[in-house]
Amino acid sequence: MTALPPNGPEGPGDADPLPAPLSGRDRAVLAVERQSWAGPGAKERAIRERLGISPTRYYQLLNALLDDRRALEADPVTVNRLRRVREARRGRR
Repeated sequence: MTALPPNGPEGPGDADPLPAPLSGRDRAVLAVERQSWAGPGAKERAIRERLGISPTRYYQLLNALLDDRRALEADPVTVNRLRRVREARRGRR
């Protein structure tokens, strides 16, 4: 019986590398989005206090996360819900 090369059956460097995990900031963005908020002011305040970024930057990061496979794997319920909302908004334009 022969042993397989250390990096996969085709040899070194041929195996797909594992994707990097979501950053702490990305996980925090998803956590903020999972919560329900009493009003728009409370959410924006929490974004600034918890994440230290502007709401505009938050929504830019969130939109990018919706297209990231790692985010879908980390929080499929939230990501799929937000994808549906995004698609509905695009359909109304």
